[in-house]
Amino acid sequence: METTINSAVENLMLLQPLLYMNLIKPSRSKIPLPPGAYFVMSVLKRHDFLSMSDISRKLSMPKPHVTAQIDKLIAEGLVERFFDPEDRRIINITITEKGREHLKQIKQYISENLRNKLLNLDKEHLDILADASQKVKDILIMLNDNDCDYCKSHQKEKTNL
Repeated sequence: METTINSAVENLMLLQPLLYMNLIKPSRSKIPLPPGAYFVMSVLKRHDFLSMSDISRKLSMPKPHVTAQIDKLIAEGLVERFFDPEDRRIINITITEKGREHLKQIKQYISENLRNKLLNLDKEHLDILADASQKVKDILIMLNDNDCDYCKSHQKEKTNL
């Protein structure tokens, strides 16, 4: 069992850099936003609005990092700040229509880029990747005890298809 756990740990630790090299890095020159800003916009798209603390918590990002990303997104007109009508001490953030369109274009670009890479695989390897990625995603969601809003929303989207 220990050998299996060690193998899983090693494989999972390599996933992030491999995903970065295959998904994010090839798209960086075409996408003017850092990955953190993309994640902020993605979580805002799934909610009407969120406070800075909520965004920080949902993305497991330090609040100063979220604030820096929000400032960049506001400067681009992709998100807006507004005071909470119940408590003016709370500042909420919402994605703008321009932000929604921008996010849609980024997702489309990344998806097309990845699809083009996957076209290089034969059917057998593509089937293995589809099956394995589904299983890894399901297990990671299970390990997270379904606390991840991003994961839950994607599970809901899949169920609604």
